[in-house]
Amino acid sequence: MSTDTIDHEALREKYLAERDKRLRDEGNAQYMEPTGRFEHFLEDPYAERVEREPLFDEVTVAIIGGGFAGLATGARLKEAGVDDVRIIEGGGDVGGVWYWNRYPGAMCDTAAMVYLPLLEETGHMPSMKYVFGPEIFGHAKRIATQYGLYDNALFSTQVESLEWEESSSRWVIRTNRGDEIRARFITQGTGPLQRIKLPGIPGIDTFAGHTFHTARWDYDYTGGDPSGAPLEKLADKRVGIIGTGATAVQCIPALAASAGEFYVFQRTPSSIDVRGNHPIDPEAFAALDPGWQQKWYTNFATLQTGGFTDEDLVMDGWTDLAKRIRDRVFTKMSEGGEISAEAIQRAFLDSDDEKMEEIRSRVEAIVEDPATAERLKPWYRQLCKRPCFHDEYLQSYNRPNVTLVDTNGLGVERIDETGVWVNGVHYELDCLIFATGFEVGTEYSRRAGFETVGRDGATLTKHWADGMSTLHGMHMHDFPNAFIVGFSQGGNLVSNITHNYVEAGKTVATIIAHALEVGADEVEVTEEAEKDWVDMCNGSGGGGILGSVFGNLLVECTPGYYNNEGRPQDGSGFVVGGHPGGPVGFFSYIDEWRRSGEFKGLEFRANGEPLG
Repeated sequence: MSTDTIDHEALREKYLAERDKRLRDEGNAQYMEPTGRFEHFLEDPYAERVEREPLFDEVTVAIIGGGFAGLATGARLKEAGVDDVRIIEGGGDVGGVWYWNRYPGAMCDTAAMVYLPLLEETGHMPSMKYVFGPEIFGHAKRIATQYGLYDNALFSTQVESLEWEESSSRWVIRTNRGDEIRARFITQGTGPLQRIKLPGIPGIDTFAGHTFHTARWDYDYTGGDPSGAPLEKLADKRVGIIGTGATAVQCIPALAASAGEFYVFQRTPSSIDVRGNHPIDPEAFAALDPGWQQKWYTNFATLQTGGFTDEDLVMDGWTDLAKRIRDRVFTKMSEGGEISAEAIQRAFLDSDDEKMEEIRSRVEAIVEDPATAERLKPWYRQLCKRPCFHDEYLQSYNRPNVTLVDTNGLGVERIDETGVWVNGVHYELDCLIFATGFEVGTEYSRRAGFETVGRDGATLTKHWADGMSTLHGMHMHDFPNAFIVGFSQGGNLVSNITHNYVEAGKTVATIIAHALEVGADEVEVTEEAEKDWVDMCNGSGGGGILGSVFGNLLVECTPGYYNNEGRPQDGSGFVVGGHPGGPVGFFSYIDEWRRSGEFKGLEFRANGEPLG
């Protein structure tokens, strides 16, 4: 599609008008925690709690969180010869979000060849380009089994506090099972999206029908199973769903195919691009050279952030948009144009306008009812919300039992005992499903479920009161021997979160192995190194063509968790500053930092004295 026919200025005005409808003074306060009648949403419906005696012992490394962040870290520690490792996980097994998310149609939105970590190490071939939840959960268990991470793990165990004990240079971990565990080192990989949130809609607690959150899918009520069996118990039910983000896009086709009557309550439509899923070719997979996954990681990250490679190994919607932007920039260069921040931004805007016009045209081509199609069109830039890829979602609205209830950006008006009100119209329901996601902009300790107390009573909540502050997204001054395993202020590769975890796991393992080798009691970032790193990150948009430009445009985005519900300037959204060289620059930098053995910015101490 040519951009010559697009009125870019009119489109921008349309985007801003649609954003303004959705801005709310409450910000993240528009959501509520699952308390009271919804408190059971926090329980584990998949594993029976087995009673045990409290533990009072010590481990070398305690890993808080058994998702891919914890598994990648545990695997790298084992490879580095650090065997005394314990995972502490609130769920009944490893997997993190893929333990909890068992809703029908759950699958990865990033290609499995780069999304699933440690494929080469485990020898696992993904079945499809985009694999479904049960296979992802199975891969998490495969990693835990291969690396012996089950041996010392504690499941169905919630950490309640982490406190640094100066006299012993140990972290004291207390849990809801009465445990008091001392750990020489701790890593926190609790994930960016794991604490359920609900919409603060008036009357939400008055609904008398059945209700559940997508992260606690109730198959006893719906029938079916995570593998895709029909939800046969919904055949005579009036079902409603609130939320049309990435989770809803995946589960709505199954609900539409099964429910007697199905109502989708939409505040903001998702952008739905082609998924084009297909089986992995076993012969092609077997022919991959050693080191293939690292090659694919680098290839994807390079292309997705606007760099050049000989080929596109992944070929998906993420790399497509980035290549369009990149090619426009270099076309300008070949024409003798000046390459400036303004020129790059213009290339970004033109490419995004082109892409989003294609996505809106796809809606028109698939959805038969013109009015419904119009309401399903996303009016924002593609990266303002998590881009979605699906080949059955839009088709669901052609079913006679499916009704799209668009709220024109305002959300559901209220809920009562028998159903939902929108624009003065009442919709009677037997079942109401919340596909409203997870907390992002709230305090880290609230999302983690516990407070981290460092030296002299310093709390992580206070340390990050004015925004995240780390070295490499991992180390905090006054919190020795503690490591955050994430992506913010590091690679910041939000299109493929697990790549960040694999790199962070290598870094943690390298540092801890070195500390044990030299007899260090404590490892801590210096105050100056942390400040310098934060200043550098805050001065960048995350790097790369997409990061450097898009960071400046977040304030114009429709509200969502990417931009802290329309307040990116507060510094607590999902997308925050990263390395100025972008993900590829950071991963290259941190690899060299690890290999140097100098560990610049960190101080290793024994008996309170710095080691040379």
